[in-house]
Amino acid sequence: MNTIITGLQWGDEGKGKIVDYLTESADVVIRGQGGNNAGHTVIAKGVKYVLHLLPSGILWDDKLNVIGNGVVLDPVGLVQEITRIEGQGICITPDKLVISDRAHVVLPFHKELDAAREAALGDQKIGTTKRGIGPAYADKINRCGLRMADLADRGFTTARIAARVAEANEILSRYNLTTFTAEEVIAEVYSAYERLRPHVSNTIPVLHQAWKAGKNLLFEGAQGTLLDIDFGTYPFVTSSNTTAGGSCTGTGLPPTAIQSVIGVCKAYTTRVGSGPFPTGDEGLSAYLHGLGREFGATTGRPRGCGWLDTVLLRFACMVNGVTGLAVTNLDGLDAYDTLRICTGYDIDGTVHDLPPADRSAWDRAKPVYETLPGWQTDTTSCTRYDQLPEQAKAYLRRLGELCGALIAFVGVGPDRTQTLVASQDE
Repeated sequence: MNTIITGLQWGDEGKGKIVDYLTESADVVIRGQGGNNAGHTVIAKGVKYVLHLLPSGILWDDKLNVIGNGVVLDPVGLVQEITRIEGQGICITPDKLVISDRAHVVLPFHKELDAAREAALGDQKIGTTKRGIGPAYADKINRCGLRMADLADRGFTTARIAARVAEANEILSRYNLTTFTAEEVIAEVYSAYERLRPHVSNTIPVLHQAWKAGKNLLFEGAQGTLLDIDFGTYPFVTSSNTTAGGSCTGTGLPPTAIQSVIGVCKAYTTRVGSGPFPTGDEGLSAYLHGLGREFGATTGRPRGCGWLDTVLLRFACMVNGVTGLAVTNLDGLDAYDTLRICTGYDIDGTVHDLPPADRSAWDRAKPVYETLPGWQTDTTSCTRYDQLPEQAKAYLRRLGELCGALIAFVGVGPDRTQTLVASQDE
């Protein structure tokens, strides 16, 4: 079965853990969008691995991992990541990791352009990770970007970088940010490219051959639905399609190759950066931060935390075609005696069950809550779904009802063994 894993919130839902868990039955793990602005944390056998560009299947010895054409790839950052993960004892060979020659390249000046853009926005800034993702995608759409295949032609690449550096420096100078020379950019990029060259190839026939051979393909989404450039809380979004459809356009595999979509969400809601957050709650944030939870894997920024928002989840399940829910961090709610679930937004006296597209409506959206009893029991030692407290199972059932999707998996801790397969008989 070929499965897409997609985040249903503002990213940071625990997708890496679910991908890692499902990789045991997969043959190929594929990343199809985003860049190293994403961060997946996987804990296996007590060891913590933080991945940004590498698919989570890289931690397994017998899986093929593919970075698809929809990814914007920072070659320097990827080499650093490979070096770090290899230092943790993971072997990464060209037989284990393949990079699309159609993937666009994040260049050093893209990061500074990201910072310039944020500076220009002032108090309306998006809250990007400043990894150069947006400017790299902008170059892609403006048809002036470089792809991994272009790096094989050093003459062409040198001319293209020289032209883009001159344009970028004009913008950077206005904000007193670091400017670049073409020579230093070329030297830095090619130093990394030589390390990556054996991994670069046309991944489309590789993936189609695996599909036609009946291999199990697992598509690893990055960020989350509410950060999707089309469906997210625009303009506070990322620069790619983070929904299930992006897994097809970002890999070259058609929708007919997909049998299931697992949507990942936390048992509560979190977000980083700027933008609307109707159910944000300072008390819940302080509690979870006090447990050492909810700090970004990429930036280390504390995440804002809030009660479960099923208005957003209902919409996310619709646009992704979710066939099963993976609910993570259920144990984060273990201590609470009363839990709140947002079931609608009151906007100017009318209750809405889907999020607005009108950005001004977000400022007027007031969450409509229902309350459920908590379980006040440690769930981290549960090894089967039927061991969960009855109140926890009732909470999960209500979550599924409000989202219109069945619960498939439940996470009760960070380790891959702390993933429970849900029983629909409960």
